[in-house]
Formats: sequence, structure tokens, C-alpha cells
Amino acid sequence: MTSSSTSSSAASTPAAPTSDPGRPLAGRVAVVTGATSGIGAAVARRLALGGAGVALMGRREQRLTGLADELGTHAPGRILPVAVDLTDPEALARATSSVHAVLGRVDLVVANAGAMLGAPFETADTAEWDRMLDVNLRGLLRTGRAFVDDLLGSAETGPADLVHIGSIAGHSLYPDWSVYSATKAAVAHLTRNLRAELGPRGVRVHTVEPGVTATELGDDMADAEMRTALERMRTGLPPLSAEDIAESVAFAVAAPANVNIAEMVVVPVRLG
Repeated sequence: MTSSSTSSSAASTPAAPTSDPGRPLAGRVAVVTGATSGIGAAVARRLALGGAGVALMGRREQRLTGLADELGTHAPGRILPVAVDLTDPEALARATSSVHAVLGRVDLVVANAGAMLGAPFETADTAEWDRMLDVNLRGLLRTGRAFVDDLLGSAETGPADLVHIGSIAGHSLYPDWSVYSATKAAVAHLTRNLRAELGPRGVRVHTVEPGVTATELGDDMADAEMRTALERMRTGLPPLSAEDIAESVAFAVAAPANVNIAEMVVVPVRLG
């Protein structure tokens, strides 16, 4: 889906920034990708209720509109649902223009959209590899590129944050998740290099890397045995919730101006 839509809670002119030391997210303008469910929806909800204006990006327009309607009755900032396929550069360009027209310059980007598709290397459907490369890497890269000028401009007068949602799979060994893990390892090292590139110009670049988290991620895997294995992982110990990761993101972006919580690994306590 590549169209964009505006909720009734979004006005036609950008919001003026505000400063409230007691509410560090107040007045900020955020973009959250993959906001239709799971971690993305939880992050968007947390930022919005913390006072930020939020553009909700994802493919499933009905879910985005539902979340926007929910937040519009509680959140102090403006909420904009934008249905877009991040793998389509032209659609992302249109979506970016919609965000600018309604919310103004963005100072916080959470690149969360992702696909988690496991299978033994020798039997995997290579179309699933392509999908993970397209969403986990190309989509994340295009999201950062679409808003990097906003972040650099925002950094001249206040906070500016680019948050990549990675995974502990980027550091650990998970048999039958090799390609997914490779995409997350790439995200981790991309983040480190962007931190060196953008940090001297005032943009904080973070990676938040969850462990086992209860979401719908992976439910659409082609390999039935891997779906069962994933379910066992999530029931074998109390997993993290999407809200746990949202709190972690909010903590990182609300840090003092000269503090960059660069790499945050978040795991269930019983995982050790």
C-alpha cells in the first residue's frame, strides 16, 4: 500500500516546538516505521503519550488509522497515519512530503519496520531472503535518508535522534536464522558508522536490540517448523513485551542533550 492519509487529529499546519524539562518528548516530531503492530505501535503510542507529534508509517492503512484515532483522543501532539511501502522509493518520497506538510521538520526517527523469517539455509525460500533484505536493510536505509536533512537541521537548535531497532540476533548464533541475523548484524554496524558520521554534527544515532519479544513478528514465515520453534522460544521464559522496548526507546531519546545511549541490548531477566 502506497497511499497516505491524515487523521482528524492532524491539523493543516506544522506544530510549533515547545520545551518542557518535565516532559522531554513534548514538542518533538517523530516518525515511526512499522507502526501497524508490535514494537512499532508500542513505540508510537509511548512517544505520542509523552507529548511528541508522531507520523505512523506502515503498510496496513486500517491499522494505522485505528491507532491514530485512539491516540487522537489522548495524545497532546498531532498524529498522522501514513500508509506506505518502504521498499517503494517513490511512495516513501510522497509519504515524506505528507509528513512535512502536516507535522513540519522531523527531529526523531525510529526505523522499526522489519521482517523475521527463519528456515534452514539449504531449504529456505529465497524470496523470504529478498524480503528481509528489502525491509530490514533497504527500507531502513531509505527511511534514514528520507529524513536525514531534517535531523541535521534539528540538531542545530535541539535534540535529533535516529533510532534503529536491531536484534540480539545480530551478535549471537541462532541456527536456521542465518539470513535474518545477517541483516541485523548489518544494522548494528551501520548504526556504529552513522554514529561516527552524524554524531559530530549533533545527531544521536542509536540501536536498540531486543531479545525474545512477544509480537506477531515471524507469524508469516513459510516454514511451519520454524513458526513452532519461535513459539517455543516465546513461551520458554517470560518474554519481553513490545511496551518494554517502547520504554527503552523513550529512555534513550530523552537522555540529556550530550548523552548518546549508543547501543542498548534489552533482554528478559531470566535470559541471563
